[in-house]
Formats: sequence, structure tokens, C-alpha cells
Amino acid sequence: MSTVVGYEDIVRAPKALLHDHLDGGLRPATIVDLAAEIGHVLPSTDPAELGRWFVAAADSGSLERYLETFAHTVAVMQTGAALRRVARECALDLAADGVVYAEVRFAPEQHLEQNLTLDEVVEAVLAGFVEGSTLAAEAGTPIRVGTLLTAMRHAARSQEIAELAVRHRDHGVVGFDIAGAEAGFPPTRHLDAFEYLQRENFHFTIHAGEAFGLPSIWQAIQWCGADRLGHGVRIVDDITPGPRPQLGRLAAYVRDKRIPLELCPSSNVQTGAAASIAEHPIGLLRDLRFRVTVNTDNRLMSGTSMSREMALLVDAFGYGWRELQWFTINAMKSAFIPFDERLRIIDEVIKPAYAKLLG
Repeated sequence: MSTVVGYEDIVRAPKALLHDHLDGGLRPATIVDLAAEIGHVLPSTDPAELGRWFVAAADSGSLERYLETFAHTVAVMQTGAALRRVARECALDLAADGVVYAEVRFAPEQHLEQNLTLDEVVEAVLAGFVEGSTLAAEAGTPIRVGTLLTAMRHAARSQEIAELAVRHRDHGVVGFDIAGAEAGFPPTRHLDAFEYLQRENFHFTIHAGEAFGLPSIWQAIQWCGADRLGHGVRIVDDITPGPRPQLGRLAAYVRDKRIPLELCPSSNVQTGAAASIAEHPIGLLRDLRFRVTVNTDNRLMSGTSMSREMALLVDAFGYGWRELQWFTINAMKSAFIPFDERLRIIDEVIKPAYAKLLG
């Protein structure tokens, strides 16, 4: 029993993660290995130094500069073996950090340089997640991993990727997403894909309200029908602060409909969406009882983990186990797996563990 929220206890506490990019979470040592195999030139071949380079390069306050760091990770993820290894290690790393459920996303269209087909890319990643989950269970840290397939919003393959996601829905793909620079690339450009997914009764989230504001969120929900908002942090622009904050029509709709916000505190600070963790809108949004979830986004670029994100919030807002449980259950409720599976993880894994921590 513990009322003090210590870091080691946070690591052991079960956590659920909805917004994590596969190409943003590689181990630096793995990047060095894979780059050596293909002759890709890195900023450093020392894993520790390379890890620091990624965080520094991503720490610019610009989403565009942040996205440039992915050139190195994507470059080493072009073969089936490499994709399988990265996915396996991703599952193991998340499980070791106490994550019991994770949805990890990646863009298959970015992994075709060595002539893999889109289906082969997906199959390699799914196989890696199965291997990693099996090894994690054997190590006593079981994890359930669902995969989201992402289409790039500046490209024109969203319909193809949506069909790919549906094709693999019974083999580990649980949802669809679009990502990339928001400004100039509204989600409505991909309306055909979203309408197709709705007809197929398939789940999708949309990166919206990170670098761009309320119009992006409005389009994602009201035009495209997103189940969740990837980031969604700019919904705060529709809230008038004060002793009794006033919600605009869109913010009220998002809260009333319980549309989950996939908030990524450290990443939002890096890309300039928030000035600091202490000033991150997550505090206000939680107080107003939005469906807030806590996420990592890109663990390599942010030098972070789910436990670190939780610990930062404990330090900044004085949260205790009750709030961490609330974030975790919110995420699990919002997952793209069947209701009975979500309920089982909440009732059999999350609640018993937090009951002990709450004393």
C-alpha cells in the first residue's frame, strides 16, 4: 500500500497507451545496428549520444523540425526483418514499463523502399508484436498490443491504407489514423477513406488540434466522424478561462460526446503546442472532466515513457493514484478493441492494482 506516488511504483502500475508511433520509439542501439547493415549515415554511432541527438533535434518548438528526425528511423525500417525486430522490441519496452494495453501506429506507405508490399509491411509488424507480447508474457509483464495503420495526410493513399487496415482487422490491426503536418492538409481531403471505414464499422482516430487549431478538430469530428482526437490539445482554444471556465460549442460537444483526447504532454511541449508541462492544458481539461488520456507519442524523440509522462504530471499538478487510475481507465475505455476485452482489462488488471496502491 502506498499513498506517495514514487517513480518505481508508477512503473509497476498498469497503464494503457493509445497514441504511440512505432517509428518514434526505436531503441538507439537498434538504429545503430540496422543503419550499419544498410550503410545509412547517422548523426552518431554511439547509442547514448544518438539518443540525446534525437531529443535535442526534436526539442525545437517546431512540428516540422520535429518530423525531420523520422528520416533516420524510417530509413532503417525498410525490410521485413527490421520491421519485425522494431515491433518486437517496442512491445517488450512498453511491457517493461508497465503498459498492459497499447495501440501502436505506423504508416505502411513509408516502408516500401526495399520493394516490400503494403501487406508484407503490415504482416512483418504484426508478427513482431506477437513475438514481443509472447516474450513479455513469459517475463511476467503481459501486454496486449493493437496496431493502427496511418495514412500520411500530405499523400494520396488514404483509401488504399484504409482498405489495408480493414483487410488485416482480424489479425491485429484495430484502427486507422492520418498523420503528418496539419496546416494545409485538412482531414477532409481524405473523406472517401473515412466514409469507407464507417461503412465497414471500423474505428479511426485523426491527428487534429496539435499544431493547428479548432478548424482541424471540427473537421475531424463533424466532417470525418473521428472516434478519437489524436492530440486534440487545441480544444482549449474554445474554452474561456476564469473561475468558472466557459465552453464554446465545439468544446462542449467534445466533452458531452466523451470524445477521447489523446494528449501527449512532453511531445506537445517539444512542438510548441504547450509552453511547459505545468502550463499544459491537460490540467484544465482534466478538471473539466473531458475524456483525457495520457500518451507518449514518440518515446525516442521525447526521451520518454508512459511512466515518465505520468511522473511529470504528478510533479506538475500534484496528482495521486486516483488521478493516474482515472487517466488509465479513460484510455482503456477508449481503446479500439471489443468492449468485453476492455472491461476485462479494467476489472481484472487495472482496478485491482490501483486498489492496492490507493490502500
